[in-house]
Amino acid sequence: MSQSSANTVPLHRATPPEDALDPVLAIITRELAASAAGFDRSGAFPAANFALLQRHGLLGLTVPKSLGGGGADLPTARKVIAAVAKGEPSTALILVMQYLQHFRLQDDQRWPAHLRERLAREAVEHGALINAFRVEPELGTPARGGLPATVARRTAEGWRLSGTKLYSTGSHGLEWYLVWGRSDDADPLVGGFLVHRDSPGIRIVDEWDHLGMRATCSHRVEFDDVLLPLDHAVSVSPASAPRPELDGESLVWMAVLLSSIYDAVAQAARDWLVTFLRERTPSNLGQPLASLPRFQERVGRIDTLLFANRNLLDSAAAGLVPAQNAGQLKQLVTQNAIQAVELAIEATGNPGLSRHNPLERHYRDVLCSRIHTPQDDVVFHGTGRAALDAGVAP
Repeated sequence: MSQSSANTVPLHRATPPEDALDPVLAIITRELAASAAGFDRSGAFPAANFALLQRHGLLGLTVPKSLGGGGADLPTARKVIAAVAKGEPSTALILVMQYLQHFRLQDDQRWPAHLRERLAREAVEHGALINAFRVEPELGTPARGGLPATVARRTAEGWRLSGTKLYSTGSHGLEWYLVWGRSDDADPLVGGFLVHRDSPGIRIVDEWDHLGMRATCSHRVEFDDVLLPLDHAVSVSPASAPRPELDGESLVWMAVLLSSIYDAVAQAARDWLVTFLRERTPSNLGQPLASLPRFQERVGRIDTLLFANRNLLDSAAAGLVPAQNAGQLKQLVTQNAIQAVELAIEATGNPGLSRHNPLERHYRDVLCSRIHTPQDDVVFHGTGRAALDAGVAP
């Protein structure tokens, strides 16, 4: 690899109990926010942030309690993700992927039991991170259909995996990669092949240089004849009888946690704006900008958007939003978040766009919400088609 990973740290405490979690998260938000601008500038993997989270027992939050984890439900996971994202959202996105992988891992019987237990204990004891690598140069996102060009060949030694993945969030900091690929069988097995980061034949190409979410390290990862044990085809099914990647509960978890990141970015932008308006006192006005009705109206519009988000996300986390509405939830919350930050930018003018202030960074980060699956056109098309097929009011 072109850069060593530093995600595993031996320091660990048990996950804080529910009644002690809020003050811990408040401290974490402040600490992450203090270094967020630096990670945005450098684009480096935020290893120190994950060491902090591991010290508080948060990297194994969705691992079952029977394996030493927090056994967290969705409202608790949402609370943690929101607090982390308000401080540094790239860290939160990598953490979302960790939580999504682990909360259903022990229920997936396609995985060998020894691998399920190994990954769980490594997450709890050492903070080992995992994410799925799915997007490819030719195919793009698999959410829109197609078979992967990444191929695992059966050999006497095991699988030999070759292919290239783009937008591999967490890359340098991950311990495990769940690589979407297909076998070389006549009826290929399609799904996740588990790869350890230290396997020979892996190369990370540092090409992630995005407008926002810059510290996610979502680089290109190339696999050249990487040897895997045969039982590392952990979540595959025949192409002739495909299984959906996510069930209904998983879709809701993904929509809630991803959307919580960008809602939290908008909350951070809102808080900065309120402080700016309270402190900025033009000489010709003689009182803070916060005293002017037009700025009061602007903050009221922002708070109303965030009020809607909070209620949508809390309702979904409590199980009150059906899985078929998960895409609409993601679209509504993220669009509200983008609009809230845009309103803050419009209200502040040059100070809001200056790199000396965090608002422009929040704006760049919140725009990245549009790239996550499902994208807006897919959400609207699916919703509209369902309504027209049903022929009744929603």
